[in-house]
Amino acid sequence: MRRRQRRRARDTGFVGGNDVELLRGGDQLFPAMTEAIRHAHREVWLATYIFHDDATSLALADALVAADRRGVRVRVVVDGFGSNASLAALRARLAGSGVALAVFRPMDRWWHWFQRGQLRRLHQKLCVVDSEHAFVGGINIIDDRVDIRHGQTELPRLDFAVQVRGGLVDLVAEGVRSIWSRAWLGRDFDDALLDYVPMRRRFTLWLSQLWRGPQRLPEASTQLPPMRAAFVLRDNLRRRRTIEHAYADAIGSAQRSVDIVCPYFYPGQRIRQALRRAADRGVRVRLLLQGKLDYRLAGWAAEALYADLLRHHIEIYEYTPAFLHAKVAVVDGEWATVGSSNIDPLSLLVNLEANVVVLDRPFAACLAGEIETAIAASARVGETAGKGWRALLHRAVVVWFAYVFLRVAGATGRY
Repeated sequence: MRRRQRRRARDTGFVGGNDVELLRGGDQLFPAMTEAIRHAHREVWLATYIFHDDATSLALADALVAADRRGVRVRVVVDGFGSNASLAALRARLAGSGVALAVFRPMDRWWHWFQRGQLRRLHQKLCVVDSEHAFVGGINIIDDRVDIRHGQTELPRLDFAVQVRGGLVDLVAEGVRSIWSRAWLGRDFDDALLDYVPMRRRFTLWLSQLWRGPQRLPEASTQLPPMRAAFVLRDNLRRRRTIEHAYADAIGSAQRSVDIVCPYFYPGQRIRQALRRAADRGVRVRLLLQGKLDYRLAGWAAEALYADLLRHHIEIYEYTPAFLHAKVAVVDGEWATVGSSNIDPLSLLVNLEANVVVLDRPFAACLAGEIETAIAASARVGETAGKGWRALLHRAVVVWFAYVFLRVAGATGRY
């Protein structure tokens, strides 16, 4: 590994001794998650943007209720906007159980729409079982063949998640517990605020050892493959640009290839510049974006960048067989990320997001193979896209809209 990558791994908080398995779509995620929940002995924590009321989603809710009846502590947090339409059905399914359901920034009253900070949503998709299994990715709790806006679809969405075992699970558990507590208290509280208190971490470690004995350190795992991985959170406190920096740094150090899959693509200046510079120095840069649009404005934003990206010989593909929801990337066949964060202002500067970054060639090769398959089924964007006076007007409108949105959302700094 090159020196710069070593430094980036250290600074980003990589943990060794993990087993990270790639899961494609809910068809692979939900059975794995349900199996882990069925064998839970102590606790289950789950955070998601959408917890739908289709049969697949409610079956997972039933597994949570069954775990609660076995004496397992079950805590669920959903986003008040993303899950608003299905909250009544979810509450009915959980009724009579001890499953504690928290709603992050509820939207069930008309005045909630006018409260400060309502544009900042919980977009993470996390699940931790007994501090042994963690699931992280871009997959909501909704059947792959059900679209909220378009109903039943013939083909499943293209989406990914990972199942993690090893030291990284403790970090994912901290993240999901923090966001559940924040939503349960019903105000903008976050454990991360306490990190500003001097000696807080040492005191917490001492108190933990006093009550539960010395804790196992993440690096201590010897029975798992030596996979190094990092859990990268984005919030509006200390970690405002962590995911953006992770992408930009990886692209900036690329020597051979950069493959990015993302449905909502409108990167800020840092990532845009990193992509252009990588392509200019001979790196093969490929973007797989949404071809079957679910939100026209999001498609417009991506198209506004086509001419500039194509001018630097960046390859752009649009995925058309089904809806694209994956947020993944592979750099140089060794750096890979899977998570909830799009590469747009909403994800990078406003929402609460979570990605896993993996430094492991076999894992990267597995994800790269999935990307190759998807690109083979996609349409390449022509070199003349995004040119002419209409394209210039188009770009101006998108830039203006992004600027206004970020100001309204309270995001600060350049984008």
